[in-house]
Amino acid sequence: MPAVAVRHLVEETSFMAKGGIRQNRKREGRLIVVSNRVADPKRDRKAGGLAVAVGETLEATGGGWFGWSGEVTPDARQSKPTIRLSDGIYIVTIDLTSEELDGFYFGFSNQCLWPILHYRIDLVHFEQDYYDKYRIVNRRFANALAQFLGPNDVIWIHDLHLIPMGAELRRHGANQPIGFFLHVPFPPPEVVAALPRHHDVFKDMMAYDLLGFQTQRDTACFRNYAMQEIGAVLQKDGSLQFAGHRTQCGAYPAGIDVESFARLSTNAEARKQIDYLRKSIGDRALIVGVDRLDYSKGLVERLTAYGQFLRTYRENRNKVVLMQVTPPSRETLESYVQIRRELDRLEGDINGEFGEMDWTPVRYIRRAISRSKLAALYRASRVGLVTPLRDGMNLVAKEYVAAQDENNPGVLILSRFAGAAEAMHQALIVNPHDVEQVAYALQMALHMPLEERRERHQALLATIRKEDVHAWSKAFLARLANTKSEFAGALPLNSSSQPHRSTKTATTRTA
Repeated sequence: MPAVAVRHLVEETSFMAKGGIRQNRKREGRLIVVSNRVADPKRDRKAGGLAVAVGETLEATGGGWFGWSGEVTPDARQSKPTIRLSDGIYIVTIDLTSEELDGFYFGFSNQCLWPILHYRIDLVHFEQDYYDKYRIVNRRFANALAQFLGPNDVIWIHDLHLIPMGAELRRHGANQPIGFFLHVPFPPPEVVAALPRHHDVFKDMMAYDLLGFQTQRDTACFRNYAMQEIGAVLQKDGSLQFAGHRTQCGAYPAGIDVESFARLSTNAEARKQIDYLRKSIGDRALIVGVDRLDYSKGLVERLTAYGQFLRTYRENRNKVVLMQVTPPSRETLESYVQIRRELDRLEGDINGEFGEMDWTPVRYIRRAISRSKLAALYRASRVGLVTPLRDGMNLVAKEYVAAQDENNPGVLILSRFAGAAEAMHQALIVNPHDVEQVAYALQMALHMPLEERRERHQALLATIRKEDVHAWSKAFLARLANTKSEFAGALPLNSSSQPHRSTKTATTRTA
């Protein structure tokens, strides 16, 4: 955007000429949300997720959402923040170069941080350039955001793509409360320590005033890592002291908008879809799985267990259908190509071994479908099969419960390694690596008495209502707003903030 256009937009939307969005005099400060991709609260609130969680707070404070535009620019020097106003919320975005996108997103975020945080050391592919680009993008984000910050703002940064951004803002002299929420798991120290440059990356988490994790297990793992690997000192209140700054840590399980999703499953479009599904599968019981294509989701293990279920419990043949919805993801990465090939093979093997002229045991949808169709699919199904090998939370489990008919609910089968399992005890909890156990759980779920199904569902529904998306954001932001940052000035630059060219040095630092 040309400088003149930005200046006019700043004036028209009450931005200060210098230093950011003008503070509303009736408010003490604004919420500034930062994420890799920016949601439009007006457009995306119907889709759920973060837009629902923080949309109301952003509107109330006149806050802003900052992140990548989704666009690629040929020259980072020409990439200036683009600003627009949506229902009183400032949307501020910045472009990336193709080199930055490859190194920051496809490289370090997806081939280093994603696998290590999902316990997959074997899939980590580290290159020094990936790390350098990751640092450069975080620094560029911080440089762009710093000019818009007001003295009373509260900043909430999200997920693994932006771990160093809080530290970069501190180097600009930001002393506002800054919180960070990790949406994925955090493994034990010995797993994290396998990542080259892990000290430099995760030490920057100590620049935050509040760190939020999905589960108590993740919180404990991070505390152990911080104490063992970077020398943080655990305080009596559970906070961590490091380099003169105290960082609070806590579990804040992410949730969904339960009532909204429940309504979505019973509207006119959903009823039409449910009627279509029932005509399509006849009187067969529907088992549903919904997952993005990813090695963390346990898709190969799930189909293998379903095949074992049909072999072991022969009475269910021609009486069940598994519908697996798996939108593609990161298709340029070899590990994802291999998963898709294996899923295609398993689907063909199962349908070839058990299928009949009038029965296809597995229906495999390789594209995204609308949330209204998903809600109908959940409601029409007898079993929700949610069996990731490792997941931060897994909101599909909560959506499945919210969509059920309370008078005749389905049964949730849930992996013990999903964050949701920490509170959703009334699901059938399974080890997704144990195909015999998952097969037995399918048998139990399909033949569970109505009274037991109702009891389990009522308990699960009460849990997800208590831990819904509004409770999640309110609890985190209330604690963050009550923190008093101990950063009185700029955090000096250190070696971890600069691009590092020596692989030998990097190896030495992480030994």
